Amino acid sequence: MQFVSNARRASRYFLSSHSTTSFFPGLAADPTHCFLSKAFYSSGLDTVQQSPSEDVKEFYDKMLDSVNVKRSMPPNAWLWSMIANCKHHHDITLLFDILQNLRRFRLSNLRIHDNFNCNLCREVAKACVHAGAIDFGKKALWAHNVYGLTPSVASAHHLLLHAKNHNDTKLLVEVMKLLKRNNLPLQPGTADIVFSTCYSTDDWELIDKYSKMFVKAGVKLRQTSFDTWMKFAAKRGNTESLWKIEKLRSDSMKQHTLTTGFSCVKGLLLEHKPSDAVAIIQVLNQTLPDAKKSGIKDELQKLVSEWPSEVIKHQKEEDRKALAASLKSEIITLVTELLSMGLEAKVSLEDLDQKEAIPQ
Repeated sequence: MQFVSNARRASRYFLSSHSTTSFFPGLAADPTHCFLSKAFYSSGLDTVQQSPSEDVKEFYDKMLDSVNVKRSMPPNAWLWSMIANCKHHHDITLLFDILQNLRRFRLSNLRIHDNFNCNLCREVAKACVHAGAIDFGKKALWAHNVYGLTPSVASAHHLLLHAKNHNDTKLLVEVMKLLKRNNLPLQPGTADIVFSTCYSTDDWELIDKYSKMFVKAGVKLRQTSFDTWMKFAAKRGNTESLWKIEKLRSDSMKQHTLTTGFSCVKGLLLEHKPSDAVAIIQVLNQTLPDAKKSGIKDELQKLVSEWPSEVIKHQKEEDRKALAASLKSEIITLVTELLSMGLEAKVSLEDLDQKEAIPQ
């Protein structure tokens, strides 16, 4: 009864005109009462959704009543349904408040000290991303939290995918820091997302930093990660890094993919070794599955029409003219040798004379 009485007094306080100002600066106030506040609804905030979704609020009220009034743990299905219905930031605020209430009830009444399982945390992180509540999503990665959440790298992947989809390297860095601080182990899938984001944003320094972190942690990189990493190195004209990556790849994988093979072809052209580059293409033609072999012609055309301009723009301005002339010569030699050996290499060398392909 004392608890109910205290709750009523708190409710009257938060229904006062001070509720809006106390709620937003640091979420210091109880978010439940703030949502009930007339001042909140009439605050004039320019948002699409100024109140929690109806379904979310309904589940929240039922669970709060269960733990605070009936003194019993609500059915798990209610919490899962609430998570599934979260659409806005205000929904997530209620979700995290009820999680804190449920954790408190489990500790004080049920003597359960364990957190909720990591599957719940993963779905919470997913809901945070869906609702655009990235600030709360990052809280789901804290090892020590008041919400009873068990963080996992799978939860972090939802945030990393959001960073990837929005080319948000700032968020990427923040999430990677949280993984480290909270001792969450890096996974091959983590590298896939991180490498892809770095490539999309053309941030070589970042992929160089995190690749070292993954290698040091002993993460077994997937072929897709090597594809992205080697393609990036070839695009930048960084042959020193390219061959180091190739050594790592060859230690764990016997055969090239189309992407890693042509990355090596580009590295050899940069080192004035067109005949060695031809040998790589021969190997690809012999080892790739039939369904992939047709891609050789497409990769050759991109090597002629797209790659030279990409690699040249990443060089120092005083080196670009010499590199342009060198690449033109090496590529012509490459294609000529392929044709003389009977390999199908129907590519348009006219693209080499276009300013977009090789700047004059």
